[in-house]
Amino acid sequence: MTVTLHRPRPAQTTPTLHRMSETEFWRAFDEDDRVEWVDGSVIVMSPVSIRHVSIVGFLNTVLGIYARQRGQGIVLGPEFAIRFGSPLRIRVPDLLFVAAARHGIITGQYVDGAPDLAVEVVSPDSLARDWREKYHEYEAAGLREYWVIDPMAARMEAYSLDTQGRYRLLPEEDGAIITPAFGVALRPVWLWQEPLPDPLAVLRGWGVI
Repeated sequence: MTVTLHRPRPAQTTPTLHRMSETEFWRAFDEDDRVEWVDGSVIVMSPVSIRHVSIVGFLNTVLGIYARQRGQGIVLGPEFAIRFGSPLRIRVPDLLFVAAARHGIITGQYVDGAPDLAVEVVSPDSLARDWREKYHEYEAAGLREYWVIDPMAARMEAYSLDTQGRYRLLPEEDGAIITPAFGVALRPVWLWQEPLPDPLAVLRGWGVI
């Protein structure tokens, strides 16, 4: 089933530097730089808000501990890259997950190919990039699950590949989304709370502590 993206998608021009080769990209930038590389063009990402950092940190903690305790795989982020696609891209999602059986795709600098999950927390400068560009790129690359979290609109959408290799929107039932990557009930409302939930309470609810 093909997912129809029902949210308005604002027009946006992605800021770029001059074109450079992949080798030049790796030489020019390091983990302190918020940059991506798409078919020779460098994309500079703006600094993020404290809310953005808090949401990413919360998810990194609860998902990382859960995956480790269950032996499911590894959660990486927020500054670990994915190298994938044709034409070649280097994207840096806020979080990613690689299942234990696929750890061989993790190199010293990046995940070489599509991970099992990518999570993007939307910022004002990344609306079109996260909702539209990366959706299509990740789907085409066979990335199994993609979450878009928009703190500005208090909205989360999670997608999973169907048997035809197309993303389908995961339903929210009783206030929770069951994520195939982890098999847990994630409540989007947690992400809009001030303060964010206690990670230990969430992990207790998931039965890992």
